[in-house]
Order: sequence, then structure tokens, then C-alpha cells
Amino acid sequence: MELEVDETELKAAGAQLLPEGRVGLFIHGWEIESRKRPILNSLHLQQWEHKLQTSHFPEMVFGDSSLVLKHVSSGIKIHFNTFDALTAWKQEALPPVEVPAAAKWKFRSQPFQQLDYDYTFTTPYCGSQTIEINEELARRATSEDNNCGLYWEDCKEQIDLVALASKEPILFYDEVILYEDELADSGVSLLTVKVRVMPNSWFLLLRFWLRVDGVLMRLRATRMRCVFANSATPIILRESCWREATFKALSAKGYPSDSAAYNDPSIISQRLPIIMHKSQKLKIPGRTLNSSLPLLVLFGRTTF
Repeated sequence: MELEVDETELKAAGAQLLPEGRVGLFIHGWEIESRKRPILNSLHLQQWEHKLQTSHFPEMVFGDSSLVLKHVSSGIKIHFNTFDALTAWKQEALPPVEVPAAAKWKFRSQPFQQLDYDYTFTTPYCGSQTIEINEELARRATSEDNNCGLYWEDCKEQIDLVALASKEPILFYDEVILYEDELADSGVSLLTVKVRVMPNSWFLLLRFWLRVDGVLMRLRATRMRCVFANSATPIILRESCWREATFKALSAKGYPSDSAAYNDPSIISQRLPIIMHKSQKLKIPGRTLNSSLPLLVLFGRTTF
């Protein structure tokens, strides 16, 4: 649900809403826009089947929905979309979650009949990034820079959670569902991205949440934060983590075994042990664009 905008706070922060028909705002060189569209129809799903080479999709695919954050002067765009997320799911190709024989009847309808693929649609997707070179940037780039692009490196910086907890006014907030599946009424598989924009920073959470009732819970989350600074070089911290546990393991620790107790991943995330974490820094080589252009650096360390 979108936040009611306070015009006075927007003006004080030097922000302005995007033109009518678009949802989002422009602030400190960033154009931030959320796009929420209907579920893909059968024709579009057929096109996706051809592109992804699969006939398996979540029940609800919001294929035209997205969150886009673009640093206008550098042309750098960070975006979150369903097609890239499902591409990552197919490439990772995790084995299907095993369910007890007594529960298999719940999956007897297509596409769960064979359980020979990852029907949970677990994705390692952490977002997409690109550089959109407009005419002005193209004129300012040197001819020897054409084959340079983004790359990742490890780092140890962390998001300042204390600063995020401050009572800074929220200028814009939205949540975009990318896809959802109820696993034949046997749980939930859900990929969402949320964004919150304050006068001094923006913060987002991309989260994949899985609960296979009575069997397994899995949480993959990616958080990013950009603090607005006087420098022309924006800095973004990124933290990603994969947590997972079986119902049996949680029950052995004294936690409830009833699926109804696990509806909110925000509340139970700390109960799930960390399976994997990674820390990366996405940088643009200094020679990608003319040195007078601002560069974007993405930092990250898992601390969920």
C-alpha cells in the first residue's frame, strides 16, 4: 500500500513526485519508481515458456511489475523484475523439496504431479543492474571505454540499522509482488520487493519466502541502502542471506510445529539458521566513463 505523501516534507527534502501516471519520486539524483501490474495472461505466459524453456510457473506471475531505481546522471539502474528472478530460479535448479508420502496427495494436480523440478520457485535473485548510456553520457565517454562494465568484489561494510530505526519521515513507500504460489494449498512461495525513501536515504528489501507446511521453511533476503551525500558518487550497502530449517528441526528446539505459527517471515527469521551468506561490492571501473562522471559503488555484508 502506497504511503500518503506530505507535500511539505517532500519540498523540504528537495524531492518531487514523478509525473502523473507514474508512482514514485525523484530525490538527490535518484529516480525511484514502482510499477504494479496485473497477473500475466495465458498469451504472455506462453511467450515466457518459450523464452525460459519451461512450462512451470508460479500460480500468480506479475510479469510486468517492477521496482526501478535509476541514478540519472550516471545512467546506472538497479531494478527488480519477475523475468530475471525466474531466470535465476531455472538456472539454479534446486532439487524439489521432499514431502512425506502422506502429503503427496496435496500435490496431485498439475504442475506438481511428478515433483521432478523445484516446484517452490526458490530463486537466488538479488536484483538486476545495468548502465543506460544516454546521448549525453555517450558524448562524455571515451572511445577506449566501450568494453568495460560492472563487476563485483567482496567487502565487509554493513548497513547502519540504528540509523534506519530513527524517526526520519518516510517520503515514499511501496511493496511490489513479483510472484506468488500457494503450493496446492500446502504452503506459500512468495517473492516481493519493498522500498522506503527518507530525506537522507533510500532502503529496500527483496525477499523470497517459502513455507512447505510441515516440511520446510526457507528465507532468502537482500537488503540495500543508499545514503544521500554531497559527493557525486552514490554508495549503496547490500546484504544478502539464505536461511532455512525443517519443521522437525525447529520442533526439536522447542518451537511450534503448527504451520499457522509461521505466517510472518519478519517475526520468525531469526529462528532459521543461516545456510549461506555472501558479501560483495559492485563497482564500475574508473575507465568505464569519463572520470568526471559519478560512479556507483555497491557494498554488502550478510548480517541477517
